[in-house]
Amino acid sequence: MIDDSEIFSLTGLEISEGLAQGNFSSEEVTLAFLNRIKEVDQKVHAFLSYDEEDMLEQSRFSDQRRSSSNLLGPLDGVPVGLKDVISAKGQPLTAASKILENYRSPYDATVTVKLKKAGAVVGGRLNLDEFAMGSSTENSAYGPTRNPWNLERVPGGSSGGSSAAVAARETPLTLGSDTGGSIRQPASLCGVVGMKPTYGRVSRYGLAAFASSLDQIGPFSQTVEDAAQLLEVISGHDPLDSTSFPTPVPKFAECLKGKIEPCKLGLPKEFFGPGMDDDVRDSLDQAIQWYEKKGYQMMEISLPTTELSVPVYYVIATAEASSNLARYDGIRYTSRSDLAENAIDVYSKSRGEGFGEEVKRRCILGAYGLSSGYYDAYYLRAQKTRTLIRNDFDKAFAQVDAILTPTSPTPAFKFGEKSDDPISMYLSDIYTISTNLAGLPGISVPCGFSENGLPIGMQLIGPAFAEESLLSIAHDYDRECQFGRKQPNL
Repeated sequence: MIDDSEIFSLTGLEISEGLAQGNFSSEEVTLAFLNRIKEVDQKVHAFLSYDEEDMLEQSRFSDQRRSSSNLLGPLDGVPVGLKDVISAKGQPLTAASKILENYRSPYDATVTVKLKKAGAVVGGRLNLDEFAMGSSTENSAYGPTRNPWNLERVPGGSSGGSSAAVAARETPLTLGSDTGGSIRQPASLCGVVGMKPTYGRVSRYGLAAFASSLDQIGPFSQTVEDAAQLLEVISGHDPLDSTSFPTPVPKFAECLKGKIEPCKLGLPKEFFGPGMDDDVRDSLDQAIQWYEKKGYQMMEISLPTTELSVPVYYVIATAEASSNLARYDGIRYTSRSDLAENAIDVYSKSRGEGFGEEVKRRCILGAYGLSSGYYDAYYLRAQKTRTLIRNDFDKAFAQVDAILTPTSPTPAFKFGEKSDDPISMYLSDIYTISTNLAGLPGISVPCGFSENGLPIGMQLIGPAFAEESLLSIAHDYDRECQFGRKQPNL
């Protein structure tokens, strides 16, 4: 019988291959990961909850399908965890907030439906910054997630639980959401692969909304190959999401099997200036040299409005958040304050007690930016500047096939290091935010470690709906260097 440690070290596609060869069953795989969660999650706290019985039942159904040669696809029998803003019928959906602590979703998100149709063992609710607002997973109402590489440091955010769970080998695949870097930044800090697809590529139906024009669901994994397979499963047009784009879904996993012809990569000078940690710069330089040796052409480009991306983002994102979070009012499905004495109290006290400080801060900022007399000065101007940011990318992609940048300016920082300085925390996403504003696909690939052993990520950005070529460029590096296969000692 294969040892648990041999199973939980495997990638999703390696598990799929092992299942096909009869090396183990889906039930054995699921048990191995459940045992791993019980062994290490008290240190990491990647999971808010998981339904062991339901996961094992799903795995047994997968084994039955396999025995009758009725497989549903490559992920049949492979566990996949969900960030706790993605609906799964009958399971908790807290968004890491006290205001939703007793809420259970009555329906599946579209991505959850797609995973179940593909036969994946869907289980586990993963920790995050409350309502996906943060860059460190310190803002969770249920306690922070810790970085598996150094438990004194943050895993990044807001999808810190999703990235840490893969890094700690508690599950082979997870889904997160990315509004301003919330997949790519924690992927970089935890040393795993994380991808934000093009806006509209993956349905947002069943995702607890933060900023509707920016949010996008995407995969975490050890390898680009796994990310491609998971993205293929969850992508596609959805009439339940008005922002879902009606475009065919390529065979992302298949496109990685052929030999890629070296192409032209852009290096935006604005991303390689002051503020970047020396270890990050060294790892990026080595990655750039690797691509050059493989025949890729490097070209310095300019994205001049990059410096405006953070203020533009925090006007637009907070405005949309204040609107989206108005529904959490203590009246319908949220928790209600016991101190409320009248209708006004129900609203004010339920929201005051239920929301954390960062959520309150962003809702107040957003309401201010949308208020009478300030709308034109803030929100409207931010939207106009957003168009300029998108135009910069259009000009860049007329010259290059993809753009290479750091994912995060620093490796993982210590708990509390940026908590008292919101601006410093917001700047953690300075390299990722513009991609969301422009609606483009971006992927973070592990590219090295700092002197003190912390992971570092490289970001690749492509034109809209060019995931096929972007994944190929990322995979070309990842299959040889394989930094994401390295495992922390827990």
